[in-house]
Amino acid sequence: MKLIASLTSPFVRKVRVVLAEKRIDADLVIDSPWTDDTQVQQFNPLGKIPVLVLDDDSRLFDSRVIVEYLDHAAPNNRLLPVTPRERIVVRRWEALGDGICEAAANAFLEARRPDGERSAAWIARQRDKVTAALRSAAEDLNASPWCFGNAFTLADIAMGCALGYLDFRFPDIDWRAAHPNLAGLHTKLMRRPSFADTVPQG
Repeated sequence: MKLIASLTSPFVRKVRVVLAEKRIDADLVIDSPWTDDTQVQQFNPLGKIPVLVLDDDSRLFDSRVIVEYLDHAAPNNRLLPVTPRERIVVRRWEALGDGICEAAANAFLEARRPDGERSAAWIARQRDKVTAALRSAAEDLNASPWCFGNAFTLADIAMGCALGYLDFRFPDIDWRAAHPNLAGLHTKLMRRPSFADTVPQG
């Protein structure tokens, strides 16, 4: 298998963390859809990363699809519950983490547009989404050791990647002071090699 990826994407990081936690080997092929010579669209018609290319040359894209495939591909260290109700709760956490990443990425990309094309209102709207989502996550986490139940799951991976992406792209957002419980979760996650080895770079 090979993973078409960049070192800055939080969605790529989510897949890389899952690969590490499941102890699944995949070759990392660095490619960015934002470069002129990108080959990403050859693997994903949507032109997005990550893309997982399987040994039979079939391609999986969208991080949510990829991580579900990986969780089923190896029975060790299950990251998604089997029970439908519990699974939905974990998936909801994943949606919240992914939503933070999407809003933050939208704000970051908008801020890079030339003067006269940039919308301050759009950036503010995306940042408001991040603020609201962080507040919701902190309320849901409360004093629990993990996002769901008493064990590490995909919920923690998604939230950890979202928090790490904010550190990477928006160091001015002091989410640790606003939400100490999320800060504690992130500190705990960063002790895991899967997180420590995949900190965004670029």
